[in-house]
Amino acid sequence: MTSPLPRPHPGLLLVGILLVGANLRAGITAVGPVLGDIQADLGISAAVASILISIPLIAFAVVSPLAPVLATRVGMERALGLALAVLAAAIVIRSLPWAPGIWLGTALLGIAIAVLNVVLPSLIKRDFPDRVGSVTGLYSAVQGAAAAAASGIAVPIAGLGNEGWRLALGVWAGLALIALAVFWPQLRTRTLPRAHPAGESTPRRSPWTSALAWQVTAFMGLQSTLFYAAITWLPSIERSAGIGAGTAGLHLLEMQLFGVLANILTAAILQRTRSQSLLAVVVTALAAVGVIGLALAPGNAAIWVAFIGLGCGSTIVIALSLFGLRAVDHHQAAALSGMAQAVGYTFAALGPIAIGLLHDATRGWDIPLLTLLIILVAQAIAGALAGRDRRIGEAHPRRTPARGGA
Repeated sequence: MTSPLPRPHPGLLLVGILLVGANLRAGITAVGPVLGDIQADLGISAAVASILISIPLIAFAVVSPLAPVLATRVGMERALGLALAVLAAAIVIRSLPWAPGIWLGTALLGIAIAVLNVVLPSLIKRDFPDRVGSVTGLYSAVQGAAAAAASGIAVPIAGLGNEGWRLALGVWAGLALIALAVFWPQLRTRTLPRAHPAGESTPRRSPWTSALAWQVTAFMGLQSTLFYAAITWLPSIERSAGIGAGTAGLHLLEMQLFGVLANILTAAILQRTRSQSLLAVVVTALAAVGVIGLALAPGNAAIWVAFIGLGCGSTIVIALSLFGLRAVDHHQAAALSGMAQAVGYTFAALGPIAIGLLHDATRGWDIPLLTLLIILVAQAIAGALAGRDRRIGEAHPRRTPARGGA
């Protein structure tokens, strides 16, 4: 059932959604640039320090299937509000001068973002059913911009005071609190799923038993694997080709900025198409051009990372939009989101590790890059299947024209 209280103005709700999006990656991408400082301060090895990057992804995989259960119990709005509050607390705990704090805070951060990741697409499906693609693209663009900014200003912020890396990580609690304040009016509303939609005698089909849902899940997992492998290893690939560390870092920022551009362009395209199959294949091909270019001419990395950024920025918008586009309602969208992100982020957590092991085994980047290219071929196939104009549980494509990518 849904609370009879009036909903906030759609414009205010949209601002709240965009601010939630800004919190989805900033707290994670701020870690990498100061990881060396964290390692030196805490006296931990590089291998142990790298776990700080993997913990949130593992939390995404574990918690994503549980997020729809939380939304069922307390309502989507309150689930998002609770997650934002936990996120702010987690960032503060992670920044305290208390040895266990960084581990506890990082784990709580991953749990909070996992809930936000899963519930937000369901909220968009409910409140913007005719603008799923465009709203998803907007919050993905904000997410990418905030992530790029967090990685770009982490080192300058760390140099502002004696707190160093703790300040660079802790400032992002303020962004979570701002999002919670703007989203606060939504907490008056408590949307709970009904056992059966009106006029139906059976519940919606579970995504776990749907071939279409598994195609969406495969696309989500494969595109996540490429993105996190690129974020992790692109600087190392470039340095092995003789590119300086500073330049390689700028290229990583370049990749994320091209990703933001792709977020916006993809959202505009999604508004005008019923099927996303061709688009998924084309943007996957862009990323493939970047990977092939890195393998054949790594000295021109500035060109190739732009292609990878465009490909990754487009595929994440498509993947997130598919949660709403392939679902019959926002309840099924939440279930699909939980399933796809649970499996997808398992791939994302393991992918960079596998690429690193391949590099160590072969003592070069040719085989790892070939592996990424194979992943992209599989991604194109999954995208072509998942992008078809169908809904979970439907036997045939829909015949009515799409409205706004819904």
